[in-house]
Amino acid sequence: MAIAHSRLTTQGQISVPAEVRRLLGLAPGSVLEWEAEGGKIVVRKAGRYTAADLHAAAFPDGPPAPLSLDELKAGIREQVRRRHARR
Repeated sequence: MAIAHSRLTTQGQISVPAEVRRLLGLAPGSVLEWEAEGGKIVVRKAGRYTAADLHAAAFPDGPPAPLSLDELKAGIREQVRRRHARR
């Protein structure tokens, strides 16, 4: 269901409708990114980094092995001990 329509000018420009600007939080100078996805073109507000970029930076060797709840709690306890140890 279309939320708005735009018309292409002879110079290849479009106006972003006010409702779309409000939904995306766009302001003058905002950058839009265009991406082809399965026969469709998706337009979105460009972020500084994509989720895939962040995932690759956080896990360069692939996702970490899953840990049990007890292992997670033990890791948190150890981190708190190290952070708040008296020097």
